[in-house]
Amino acid sequence: MLFNSYAFIFVFFPVSVMVYFVLNRMKWILASKVWLALASLFFYGYWNVKYVPLILGSIVFNYTAGWLLSAVYADKPRQRKLTLIIAISMNLLLLGYYKYAGFFLENLNTLLGGHLTVIKFVLPLGISFFTFTQIAYLVDAYKGKVKEYNFVAYVLFVTFYPHLIAGPILHHSEMMPQFDRLRNKLWNWGNASRGAYIFCIGLFKKVVIADTFAEYANTGFTHASSFIDSWVASLSYTFQLYFDFSGYTDMAIGIALFFNIILPQNFNSPYKALNIQDFWRRWHMTLSRFLRDYIYIPLGGNRKGTAVAIRNIIITFLLGGLWHGAGWTFILWGLMHGVGQAVHKLWMKVGKPLPKWLAWVITFGFINVTWVFFRAENWGQATRILKGMFGVQGLTDAGISPLVLPALLIIVFLPIVLFASNSSERSERYEPNWRIPAVMAVMFVVSLLYLNRITEFLYFNF
Repeated sequence: MLFNSYAFIFVFFPVSVMVYFVLNRMKWILASKVWLALASLFFYGYWNVKYVPLILGSIVFNYTAGWLLSAVYADKPRQRKLTLIIAISMNLLLLGYYKYAGFFLENLNTLLGGHLTVIKFVLPLGISFFTFTQIAYLVDAYKGKVKEYNFVAYVLFVTFYPHLIAGPILHHSEMMPQFDRLRNKLWNWGNASRGAYIFCIGLFKKVVIADTFAEYANTGFTHASSFIDSWVASLSYTFQLYFDFSGYTDMAIGIALFFNIILPQNFNSPYKALNIQDFWRRWHMTLSRFLRDYIYIPLGGNRKGTAVAIRNIIITFLLGGLWHGAGWTFILWGLMHGVGQAVHKLWMKVGKPLPKWLAWVITFGFINVTWVFFRAENWGQATRILKGMFGVQGLTDAGISPLVLPALLIIVFLPIVLFASNSSERSERYEPNWRIPAVMAVMFVVSLLYLNRITEFLYFNF
């Protein structure tokens, strides 16, 4: 089920909220948690019910492993460490089986000239997110930071539907106290009003802005080869991804606020960044946190000198690229960002600060080029677009007229992205007044007019 669908907006969402608070009002606290967990599983199974046993099996396994780490082996260091290694390995094997088995076999066939049968799976929805969420839980349980002996609460932690499909990647310690807080069991008009406001912004971003840019990006990546066409295609995708992911993030935060739950910030105007490190502090912030806490720091971080720190950065981003997708274009995208981080680190040691405008141009240009590999379906497509962007194939393929509208949209939305307040900032200073319902109504009605072209969020594929 998609946030940007009639079924979700007019049926599932209001029913799930209403029943949850009715049960809480009747003091049936456990029943309200069970209801929300079951509703979240229904939300997940609406896409493909055959993967519900998969996520339930993952939950049971990780809950048991967390219980062993927190209780049974609390004073047995050797058993605790072995349990953690086995549990994380099983999670990674599950993710690898569904996400990377086909990619591995294809490359093995190419390398060895073999004829192994390539496994083709429909990737289970949200598997990367619920796997990483549970790995973080296991590590925190091993470190003694969390304990969860209530199975229903754990199911709710993993499946809470606003974050289940495309993040943010959550920590147990930041979520469960909110579900257990008694005042959060009561309906809160202030949170509901703010949640509706943020949800409407996100819905408008997704269905009106992102999906409009998607049309030009899809056409461009399929056909463009000249200078103007390729730049329009790449920038259209740059803006599509921005508004698609920020739109999802807004909707997830807005929905959670109806339940009096505050999700962590996951998107903070990343195209305002003046260097690549700052970009990753603003883009998919909970993924950046996960990569830092559970890969970069365990590798040694920057504790063993610059050379080792650079190695750790590159390894971290290579794995981050692979997490995004089973393909060499994703691996190269991750490598480019790792090298970009390394260059920035070295520049900060030996170079002079750049003027802000030049730092932004370099950073945004680098991000835009790397998105080409993120979007391209294969090497040939990426190479064709990049050749066009660097002027190898002439000025334009299609003539100027078809490019006027997407070019104008890019020109209009660039200053909005760079200078307008983002949704988090608007939420922090939110104060209900007569203008906000009017703005919400316009955004909501216009968005509904665009729901005839329902599309998935880009991060659903990861």
